[in-house]
This record gives sequence, structure tokens and C-alpha cells, in this order.
Amino acid sequence: SSGINAEWPLRPGKRGKVDMKELVKEAIEREYSHVVVINEDMKKPNSIIVSHLPEGPTATFRLTSVKLKKQLKRHGNATRHRPEVILNNFKTRLGHSVGRMLGSLFHMDPEFRGRNVVTFHNQRDFIFFRRHRYIFKKNARVGLQELGPRLTLKLRRLQKGTFDTTGGEYEWYYNHKQMDVNRRTFFL
Repeated sequence: SSGINAEWPLRPGKRGKVDMKELVKEAIEREYSHVVVINEDMKKPNSIIVSHLPEGPTATFRLTSVKLKKQLKRHGNATRHRPEVILNNFKTRLGHSVGRMLGSLFHMDPEFRGRNVVTFHNQRDFIFFRRHRYIFKKNARVGLQELGPRLTLKLRRLQKGTFDTTGGEYEWYYNHKQMDVNRRTFFL
């Protein structure tokens, strides 16, 4: 068993019209650990909302450089084994919070037999997501085979609690006027 409880919540006739507060409430009742919503524009994913349940936080990320498995050359096929999670270069207090939340999307008891690895690598406030499998070669050499998808995340806001656009309190939000001035200052 992979320990995944996931489902597509849209109901017939309500395409694209799901109330986030209602979705979060229903997910809490079903004892889910997270709600993940991927927004798209013209069939291309452009942002992702991750809400840790039952009490938050909720993060909104801009999504770029998305490559699905079928778009990757020489990709492998994922197994049902739980992956090992690698969080790399999340050094600030905000970075620790975001890294912990992203890491908690995956089960904390990896099945090493499956040789699956999920990596969240933070570099200059861009978070690169990759999924690989170890491949053992002759002479004790090890290679990596990408399983996909491959994508880049950029944090836009981190909100205390679950999703609430009107009364929610933000721990951090991206303000391009203040943040693009100095390219040597990083937040994650």
C-alpha cells in the first residue's frame, strides 16, 4: 500500500467552480493531510496552492518550466513505492517552513527498495522539483533515471492557517517592488 489518499473533487456540471473553503472543510472531514490545487491557463499549469491540513499553513507558488513524464527523454516508469525526500538548501526560517511543508506532501517512511527519490532543491528562491530512481550499474556505479514530472516553483505567498483570501493572515508574500531591487537577497 502506498498510503496515498487522493481524488479528483470536481462534480459534474461544476467544472472549474470549486469553492476552496468548502473543499478544505471536506478534506478535513475526510482526514486528508493536504489539499493541492493546480491552476491552469489555456491548458498550461501556472500556479499551485498547497494547504497543510487541518490548521495550515497554505502556500501559493508560481509554476514554471513544467515538463510532464511523456515530454522527458529516456524517462522511467514510477513504481508505487514511497519515495525518499531530499530537501536541499532551505536555510532561512521561511525556507525551513516551506521545506517542511513540501516534504510533508510525501510519506515520512520511504520504501528504499523502490529506489525512488523526490528532490526539492532551492536555488536563488526558485524551488526545482525532480523525481528520480537510482539505477545500479556494473562496478558499483550508480546512475539516476528521471521519472517526471519536472517543474520549478516560486513562492508567491505563505498564509497562516488554511486557505482564506479575505480574512487570512499572511506570514510572507512576494512584493516585487521591494524584492527585485537587490538580487543578492534571498528569502528561502
